Amino acid sequence: MIRISFPDGAIREYQPGVTGMEIARSISEGLARKVLAARVNGEVWDASRPITTDATLSLLTWEDTDGKSTFWHSSAHLMAEAVEAIFPGVKFWVGPPIDKGFYYDIDLGDRAISEEQLKQIELLMSDLAKKNSVYERKAVPKAEAVSYFSEKGDEYKLDLLQGLNDGEITFYTQGNFTDLCRGPHIPHTGLIKAVKLTNIAGAYWKGDEKNKQLTRIYGVSFPNQKELDEYLLMLEEAKKRDHRKLGKELGIFTFDDEVGPGLPLWMPNGTVVIEELERLAKETEQDAGYKRVVTPHIAKESLYLTSGHLPYYQESMYPAMEMEGTKYYLKAMNCPHHHKIFAAESRSYKELPLRLAEYGTCYRYEQSGELFGLMRVRCLHMNDAHIYCTREQFADEFRAVNDMYLKYFKIFGIDKYVMRLSLHDPAKLGKKYIDEPELWLETEAMVRRVLIESNIPFIEVPDEGAFYGPKIDVQIWSAIGREFTLATNQVDFAQGRRFKLNFTNKDNQPETPLIIHRAPLGTHERFIGFLLEHYAGKFPLWLAPQQVRILPISDKFLPYAQEVLKQLKKADIRAELDDRSEKIGKKIRDTELMRVPYMFVIGEKEVNEHKVAVRKQGQGDQGAKDVSEIISILKNEITERQ
Repeated sequence: MIRISFPDGAIREYQPGVTGMEIARSISEGLARKVLAARVNGEVWDASRPITTDATLSLLTWEDTDGKSTFWHSSAHLMAEAVEAIFPGVKFWVGPPIDKGFYYDIDLGDRAISEEQLKQIELLMSDLAKKNSVYERKAVPKAEAVSYFSEKGDEYKLDLLQGLNDGEITFYTQGNFTDLCRGPHIPHTGLIKAVKLTNIAGAYWKGDEKNKQLTRIYGVSFPNQKELDEYLLMLEEAKKRDHRKLGKELGIFTFDDEVGPGLPLWMPNGTVVIEELERLAKETEQDAGYKRVVTPHIAKESLYLTSGHLPYYQESMYPAMEMEGTKYYLKAMNCPHHHKIFAAESRSYKELPLRLAEYGTCYRYEQSGELFGLMRVRCLHMNDAHIYCTREQFADEFRAVNDMYLKYFKIFGIDKYVMRLSLHDPAKLGKKYIDEPELWLETEAMVRRVLIESNIPFIEVPDEGAFYGPKIDVQIWSAIGREFTLATNQVDFAQGRRFKLNFTNKDNQPETPLIIHRAPLGTHERFIGFLLEHYAGKFPLWLAPQQVRILPISDKFLPYAQEVLKQLKKADIRAELDDRSEKIGKKIRDTELMRVPYMFVIGEKEVNEHKVAVRKQGQGDQGAKDVSEIISILKNEITERQ
């Protein structure tokens, strides 16, 4: 018998060779109908794959990230089967799952897929799914695999096989389609109930523009039609909320070819949003005992060699500049600079925790194909800080950072979030991760304990830690359900020793501090991109670039309108006067389109009564109010960041 350990701590015994699906069925038929795959000893397997030794087991359903990923990977194979049926002789490169759905890169020869044919593929996928074809896994010797794809004249799979050895090669077959694939896959095609092919694009083989351009078909699938319908509605809403579209319409940011790709220029409206976010961060950090610092945009090569960033991140850094025989790099991260500030003075345990904060500008050379509006840029402004503390202080400090996240979530109306605890991979110590196995386990346990004690929702993800320690990536969801990675909270047990950072402890002995890297608001770029989509461009009053627009009905009311403008500006309310010779209806529509929170309409009645007619974004007429009264209301709304 073999012992199977479940996530809840239960242990059951089964005959060797039992499958994840059989185990699910032994628990309940209802569970078995939902199982898409199994995580065995941390690795995702087919639910039909035999388990022959003692193992930990998690049964994966649509509710699990790896369950969805397996579902979409299998849907890509189903699409390939449909494509091959309609376009005989096509060749396939890769067909992975992605964040939302899947794609397949296909060599169609001299053919092209029309919109009508895309619809045919989609319909055929639905028909093929109904056949309940089983996804069958078969281990294949390398010689046999090479022979199989040589007969098909498939240079793409032969290229993949060059990097594989005997024992590493598997074929998967469902229906009439067979492909080289490491899996895993769902039990059968019948689980795929709803499919939508969303886009056709070009993609160079291996991402190299010197290679042949293949056809990439994107799609998404769901276990029921209702979820697909909801997803398509969300896509339509997402198009309206696209931060690139809104950023241009609202004058938030722009890009220019002569400045360079991935280097945003912040317009006056965008700069207001940046400054308000900085004001919030500075107030919050001052209350939490942070001290602000400022560091240069460049540093010598030796700094990044000491930190270890060059060996690990050099491909993401701009090339070195050489001056007077010394190499300098544009700053890709703030932490080495902050470590030097810590080291600049002798430190006592009485000074700890020391919290150093900076809105530092960093530069990272993201690949051109990965740049995306404000979400992936090459110049970024980080809400960064580093906390130097003792081991005894760690739990309280780490918890305080997480509490800061929760405060921000409340302010910005972020209701759905999860902390992703990113761990190391023991097999990659010394390569991807600092080779300190005991410290990895110790610090991972420390972080896990804080999360559990704080009752914060979190998931654990292997092989995604920072090179110097475990980290938390904060996943948030916008108002329409789009997922974003907001920020990070990292533990660092290595940099202190690399930089020879010490403080004098209670026993008058030198001791190396633990370091917490944290950035609760991430970068201006990514966070403002998120907020544009989250609010659909309708920023709350405190954050809005323009808070009030004054709309006189005709030119004869301009003198009073200008007096109102002066009163607003004196109260530090961002206001503008629309003095165009346009009809009031057009002025109101234009102001609505610019998402200005408040409009003050001024006509003869308002002038005579020394009032303004107030209109609120999305709520319409609020009635006439005395200017001092409405200013008091707005000031309170701004101060409270409602």
